[in-house]
Amino acid sequence: MEELLRKYDRPGPRYTSYPTVPAWTDSFGPDDYAEKLREAAALGREAPLSLYVHIPFCREMCTYCGCNVVVSTSREKHEEYVEVLRRELDLLADHLGSRNRLSQIHYGGGTPTSLSEDLLVRLWEKIRERFEITPDAEVAVEIDPVVTRREQLALLRGMGFNRLSLGVQDFTPEVQRAVNRIQTVEETESMVEYARHLGFRGINFDLIYGLPHQRVETFEKTIDEVLRIAPDRLAIFSYAHVPDARPNQRRIDPATLPLGPEKYAIFDMARRKLLSAGYVAIGMDHFARHDDELAVAQRERRLFRNFQGYTVRPAPDTVAVGASSISDVRGAYAQNARPLPPYYEAIRSGRFAIVKGIRLTADDLIRRDAITELMCNFVIDLKSLGQRHGVDAADYLSDSLEKLREMERDGLVRITRDLVELTELGKNFVRPAAMAFDAWLDRLPPTRKGKLPVFSRTI
Repeated sequence: MEELLRKYDRPGPRYTSYPTVPAWTDSFGPDDYAEKLREAAALGREAPLSLYVHIPFCREMCTYCGCNVVVSTSREKHEEYVEVLRRELDLLADHLGSRNRLSQIHYGGGTPTSLSEDLLVRLWEKIRERFEITPDAEVAVEIDPVVTRREQLALLRGMGFNRLSLGVQDFTPEVQRAVNRIQTVEETESMVEYARHLGFRGINFDLIYGLPHQRVETFEKTIDEVLRIAPDRLAIFSYAHVPDARPNQRRIDPATLPLGPEKYAIFDMARRKLLSAGYVAIGMDHFARHDDELAVAQRERRLFRNFQGYTVRPAPDTVAVGASSISDVRGAYAQNARPLPPYYEAIRSGRFAIVKGIRLTADDLIRRDAITELMCNFVIDLKSLGQRHGVDAADYLSDSLEKLREMERDGLVRITRDLVELTELGKNFVRPAAMAFDAWLDRLPPTRKGKLPVFSRTI
């Protein structure tokens, strides 16, 4: 196993999108996005939408964080942001016309519950005013158990939120001090118990492996506590140390980070314990109880993945509001400005705040489908993929299949005329396998600083 880890542990995308963000260009702007929204509107109201709302505020900055965050507890700043969000929702709804049904809503951040109750209400009122929420909609929010108050949780549940994702990362005090995120087991468990009392389902924990000072034996204690609390779902993300791109990570001493086989051993221990406790591996780094709808969807090969994570309610398009948020509409990605001043200026002037994006080609679309299937279900049905895109997929993707031959010889993947399937061992190497289908990797443009894009390591 160590030889395979050394061989395939290399920088590579996480594939929350394809083409990945470094391929996007500033030549795609507000007018291009508006055009795509008009195309989306033409599908009519029966085609549901997914809505992502980015709330960037946090009380303080965690040293490991890779999210687009604004450190502020200012009531005035929060109030201003919500008012601009409401304007953007109006602008978005005006362009979408009668296509206003939402089957998925996700509040991410930052810490969405950094907003006070009255501001959460003002934001929700605008969503309800301009959009219709389907009866079976997945309505999710990310929370920090230390920051979130019970009153906020009860308010969110009363609004209609039914999914909850709690940031946990690691319960080890030494690790928590190193990443500037102090959170006790008791605080987390109390929040989960109250959420269940309120009727939240699909409760998820986010954990991270590869953090400073982590060791197998200490992370095992975290996993034992997690299993005792028994969330419905877990995500165990690989820590991406990219201090050039994330200056806050420069406060982490690289010498304290577990790497290579040591890092993988932490994940492997967690994976084995979760599987033996009855959880099912979902896609790349997620786990769910065997009767959870994510596990059922994976068994039936109908699991889907978007910027919000894995879902069983894929909408044809995802629209997003807030600074840095990303929309996925009618074969194009579009990202808002990240700094608040240019984001505010654009929305207040009545135009979208898009600063970059990309229109997907036919080649991008078929490769995106292939990568998504692999990341979700560990299988690519080449016959079905080809039928959807009007090609012979085995022939069309022959270059990618050839790149996978070495992984096939290493026992990580099985390739037939109709299927590409990761073996049980190969499921640990899904990102390197997905890279075989990426036609952009060798032609990504340099960053504004003249450097090539920086990706996290795949293991």
